[in-house]
Amino acid sequence: MAECGRKALSLLEAARSRYESLQISDDVFGESGDDSSDNPFYSTSGDSDSDNYIAEAGEQEQQHHHQHHHHPKRGDKDCGHSGGSGGGSAGGSSGPPGSLTRSQAEEEGWTETLQDVTVPPYKETYGPVQKMPATATALDFFQLFVPDNCIQNMVTQTNMYAKKFQERFGSEEGWCPVTAQEMKAFLGFVISTSVHRCESVLSIWSSGFFSNRSIALKMSQSRFEKILKYFHIVAFRPSQGSNQGLYKIQPFLDSLQQSFSCTFRPSQTQVLHEPLIDEDPVFITTCTERDLRKRKKRKFSLWVRQCTSTGFICQISVHLKEGQGADGLATLKNKPQLHSLVAKQLCQNISGKNAVIFTGPSITSLGLFSEFSKQDIYCCGLLSTRKSDCTGLPQSMLVCSSTPAQRGQSRVMMKGSMSLISWYNKGHFRFITNAYSPTKEGVIIKRKSGEIPCPLAVEAFAAHLSYICKYDDKYSKYFIFHKPNKTWQQVFWLSISIAINNAYILYKMSDAYAVKRYSRAQFGERLVRELLDLDDCSPTQ
Repeated sequence: MAECGRKALSLLEAARSRYESLQISDDVFGESGDDSSDNPFYSTSGDSDSDNYIAEAGEQEQQHHHQHHHHPKRGDKDCGHSGGSGGGSAGGSSGPPGSLTRSQAEEEGWTETLQDVTVPPYKETYGPVQKMPATATALDFFQLFVPDNCIQNMVTQTNMYAKKFQERFGSEEGWCPVTAQEMKAFLGFVISTSVHRCESVLSIWSSGFFSNRSIALKMSQSRFEKILKYFHIVAFRPSQGSNQGLYKIQPFLDSLQQSFSCTFRPSQTQVLHEPLIDEDPVFITTCTERDLRKRKKRKFSLWVRQCTSTGFICQISVHLKEGQGADGLATLKNKPQLHSLVAKQLCQNISGKNAVIFTGPSITSLGLFSEFSKQDIYCCGLLSTRKSDCTGLPQSMLVCSSTPAQRGQSRVMMKGSMSLISWYNKGHFRFITNAYSPTKEGVIIKRKSGEIPCPLAVEAFAAHLSYICKYDDKYSKYFIFHKPNKTWQQVFWLSISIAINNAYILYKMSDAYAVKRYSRAQFGERLVRELLDLDDCSPTQ
């Protein structure tokens, strides 16, 4: 028992350390302090296996142990090279697959002669599309994304499924068709697990620590369980058209995506990444080893395009990790091919607007960035010789020189308007960009070392991505703890969490925030009470 307590405390300290470190802007490139030196959640290896590329951009010498969620590899201390190639001089070491020798690079147009690069003005207005009144409620903002007609469709499909199920397996005593009011309450109960950090939605009706008598009286546990049993977005597989594995959730995702696009226009700078899904600190400290093993079996990946100025998630892309459909990874030959496809899907609505996109190593590639540049989409991406597609890049920029590098030292080569940057800060960090001029200098401000010179693209990457780090902590306030076994339901509740987060962002940018000034927790609690149609909708203190 004591051992379990020590383990939980250790995990809690690690989680707290990670979230505290995210508040420090210079953490993007290491020196996060003593409190995060052994943090299993904060991978600072430049070539980490983690998909959280914010954490990947860190000191490569730092080692990590006691890891149970991600298992990042220790970064190459000498340089970033992959395959079986050994370190050494640029001329004597082979680079990653697809990279170019010095003569090939010259033939392809790579040069050390630098030229200035400018990005045209953004061709889009920025901010909420619809002006919400000062009297707008939390439910009003939420229903910008999950309107009444969407809830009514859940009612219809749930009742259809219940009828068909009972025709086949026998009627269920006490069942009656669900109503729209009950469906709202059903959503409210599940969403409450994020507000009150409830270990299970059924704990609401228990007598334990997570019980919540203030909302439990709105619906009996028996009725809730019946609705949960039959709950559906699409009751039956369509007879024609798509037979994809996500058919049970796809209409809702399409509706949600359209509402994201219609309610908010992002800033010029945006990020493509996989948001944290299962890293809520409270969950990590309370779950059992069995829970952790179950969570690792998540059968889908979710990518987003996110505004770096507000944290608003503009677009989502869901892919199944197994399956033969067009939405399954079995249709793709390798991860770079998947990530390139995901990036194109996420950016299909921003072509021609001069947006600037930041990407992590799994997406960053010369081919993709060149294709985006033809669509007036400018890019700045962190490059990894292990995780990135290095096709068409000079080997001399991807392997270490025999001469030790100085901290803050950088090398740049250009091909047209595209720059390949190698910057050293206790480890090599490489970037591809056509969004920032290689002739302009920036600076990374370190708590311990002062100012470290760097190309402007590196400073921009650190500045924009550090905001997303902080946003991850805020987003965790709306993690829905209810974790069903069915993949489509997991996707549904995760997308609901994203919708609530976007609703709060719009609330903070509206006149309604000036009236009530609800915190994230208060906004979530108010939303639950309004969905449950409780008379007193004031958030409890």
